[in-house]
Amino acid sequence: MRRIHVDTPSRPYDVLVGAGLLDELGQRAREVVGQTRCCVVSETNVAPLYAERVETSLLAAGLEVAPRVTFAAGEEHKTLATLGSILDALAACELTRDDVVIALGGGVTGDMVGLAAALYLRGISVIQVPTSLLAMVDSSVGGKTAVDLPAGKNLVGAFWQPSLVVADVATLSTVPADLFRDSCGEVIKHAVLADAALLDELCEQPLSLERADERLADVVARNVTIKRDVVSADERERGLRQTLNLGHTIGHAIEAASDFSLGHGSCVSAGLCMVARASVERGWCPPEAAARIERCVAAHGLPTGSDLPVETLMDYVAHDKKRHGDGVNVVVPIEVGRCEVRRVDLDELRRLVELGR
Repeated sequence: MRRIHVDTPSRPYDVLVGAGLLDELGQRAREVVGQTRCCVVSETNVAPLYAERVETSLLAAGLEVAPRVTFAAGEEHKTLATLGSILDALAACELTRDDVVIALGGGVTGDMVGLAAALYLRGISVIQVPTSLLAMVDSSVGGKTAVDLPAGKNLVGAFWQPSLVVADVATLSTVPADLFRDSCGEVIKHAVLADAALLDELCEQPLSLERADERLADVVARNVTIKRDVVSADERERGLRQTLNLGHTIGHAIEAASDFSLGHGSCVSAGLCMVARASVERGWCPPEAAARIERCVAAHGLPTGSDLPVETLMDYVAHDKKRHGDGVNVVVPIEVGRCEVRRVDLDELRRLVELGR
């Protein structure tokens, strides 16, 4: 088991990474939150696979388990309406501020359940139990919680750090191949951001479910460490943490324009390659760095661009939460392993999108 400690001003916590950790969840939870009442919140794909096992572990550790809460799976259900139904269910369970919510599932679950925990009774504890690669390496760590609006992705949210994150890489064995492949987009993004050696490793040997436990545990832990270092230095995204949005300005626009039919990791990969190509044209990034990025993305079977019209993408970028007045903060690669945040106006952003395409 790997243990990565995250130290933020609002709450320190550990991220545990390894195989078979679901069966230890009860004891791990009790060590952190004490002998309290737990409510497992999950979605309709993940709950049948793991919810009973999680609840059995909680009960075995002497914790009381409230009735399970389940919502419909899918990004299209990451809405205010679903959030309201989760909050109603927590109230029906009569949870108190001393209790804890268990977010069991992928990124949608972690985002929504984390936000529900932040709002319910003005904040109760949440333990993140990610079951997708994307959630393990990214969304379960750092305390960002949110739901989508029709105008764009993650426009309603809050920073709410978990009390514990337990990433059991054995759960990835039940992830569909296309979803696993999609999740690799965020892994590649982290490598471009801060680990050039990891990018080279991923190019030579793309991630696969065939060698699930040991290599994946190592890659997940390295990704969590990258994100931990950024989040610990900038919890509220005032500076350094903005670099984690590498590929996201264009990627989120692609995702929203597709009505969320394209996976988040695929959209980030496309956005990452587009901003890399544009950075080469603007003289910010050497051509060989952009070529390495595209080669790694392609090796994982992910898109390296988008055919969506520039105007369509700009309509969504204009509503992106990273917009500041007439400008947008865009993360650009300077070289593999180093990126910068640049403030550009909407005309310059349009040019970047055009160059990236």
